[in-house]
Amino acid sequence: MKCDVITLDNKKDGNIDLDDAIFGVDVRGDLMARYVNWQLAKRRAGTHKTKGRSEVAATRAKPFKQKGTGRARQGTFVAPQMRGGGIVFGPVVRDHGNSLPKKVRKAALRSALSSKQAEGKLIVLDAAEMKKGKTKELIAKLDKLGWGNALVIDGETVDVNFSRAASNIVGLDVLPSQGANVYDILRRDTLVLTKSGVEKLVERLK
Repeated sequence: MKCDVITLDNKKDGNIDLDDAIFGVDVRGDLMARYVNWQLAKRRAGTHKTKGRSEVAATRAKPFKQKGTGRARQGTFVAPQMRGGGIVFGPVVRDHGNSLPKKVRKAALRSALSSKQAEGKLIVLDAAEMKKGKTKELIAKLDKLGWGNALVIDGETVDVNFSRAASNIVGLDVLPSQGANVYDILRRDTLVLTKSGVEKLVERLK
């Protein structure tokens, strides 16, 4: 399919042929949901922890005598029912990540790209480059383009000045093609791909 190419000055700069096998497939919401869950699970630190009864620092002596106190019998201070005792089945340090086949990951990414194309929210940019890394200059260009909430995916590397200018703008993310993922694509309203970014994504998802 044909798609117009624009510049940062919002001027048309020819067109590009997008591969239907990547930007024109059927949108699979179930695959994208699996990808997002897998991605967010991998990101969890898993450092939550509580102490069990064997880890609580306390004497192992009997709290009080067995009979004659009028209280229920107790054998230890660290029992779960005692104040300050150990926690039963509490969280432990662990890895929350799970496995997701590469075929499913690629299919989900193709589906996310196709969904943006189908919604008319996919824009191809000639190049995401700036002479100076000034946020003020980039904001002026974005106002002309109308990108309020966007993700820019560049080629193998990201232009340093463009990345520096974009880092101070809320709602604008910049990633190299290798960092393209379903979660970031879906969480932003507009998807902007540079021509080199399109080439790298086609190589990656073929």
